[in-house]
Amino acid sequence: MNDVAPQSQSQAQAQPQSPPQAQPVQPVQPRKILVVSAHPGADSLNAALTDVAVERLRAAGHAVEVSDLYAMKWKATVDADDFPDHPARERLHVMAASERATLAGRLSADVAAEQEKVTWSDAVVLQFPMWWFGPPAILKGWIDRVFTAGFGYGPAVPPPYSEGALAGRRALVSVTAGARESAFSDRGVHGRLADVLHPLQHGLFWFTGMAPLEPFAVYGANELPAERFEAARRAYEHRLDGLFSDAPVPFRSLVGGDYDHDMRLLPGVEAPGTGGLDLHVEPAAQASPDGPWSGARRTAVTATVA
Repeated sequence: MNDVAPQSQSQAQAQPQSPPQAQPVQPVQPRKILVVSAHPGADSLNAALTDVAVERLRAAGHAVEVSDLYAMKWKATVDADDFPDHPARERLHVMAASERATLAGRLSADVAAEQEKVTWSDAVVLQFPMWWFGPPAILKGWIDRVFTAGFGYGPAVPPPYSEGALAGRRALVSVTAGARESAFSDRGVHGRLADVLHPLQHGLFWFTGMAPLEPFAVYGANELPAERFEAARRAYEHRLDGLFSDAPVPFRSLVGGDYDHDMRLLPGVEAPGTGGLDLHVEPAAQASPDGPWSGARRTAVTATVA
């Protein structure tokens, strides 16, 4: 499931065509983007895609901050050190301690700095390899530590799955996977990519009020020849150009009348035959067996290796 830097050799099979390279357009209003990168290799495909994002967004006039978690030697575990005022001999109740420290402005300096970046941003981009069907532990630890009670969730902020604590921001996942694209399809052995990424798309972004876009995925990423990387770069640039104009995944709002007081979807509001996680997407986006991300805007780059 790891990735490697682009290779120079070509492959015999024909490659799918990628969107034409679009020229950067100066935005009417420059935006602020936080790119969070999580790969240990400075010469990896993920590092190269991080560079693509930074260069493309800055060329369009946006301000970009990068959190390279491995370069930062980010601490991935939540513990009492995150809350400096927590009494040493007192049991650590993480949610309560994090909320107290957040509201008092007394989080550890590294967590507070990352929260400032998220608050500053108009969009957050997560760049990572899929390891064991999820993000690397260091990125999961960034999420665990940064999205504290009182910042991303909890009674002190607006309700989840709506215009929540971090509303007004966009979010984009850019992920690499060693498997072929068909393995992440509706009948693929790994499950649909929409389902595999649901904890991030719905459980992190939409839970906190951010509007998640359809993810960008590079499949077959363990071996990527130079021409395949160029196709991936052009496709990713195309997606980055739509960061503030493409429609987000239309997840249902918790406070929009579709759920009861026990947070269960009301009977009959879904389209006939809809089930599973697709229940939480507006009916107009449920038509395809590949889920809500199979429309014309979904961009995936498929390598020909297994």
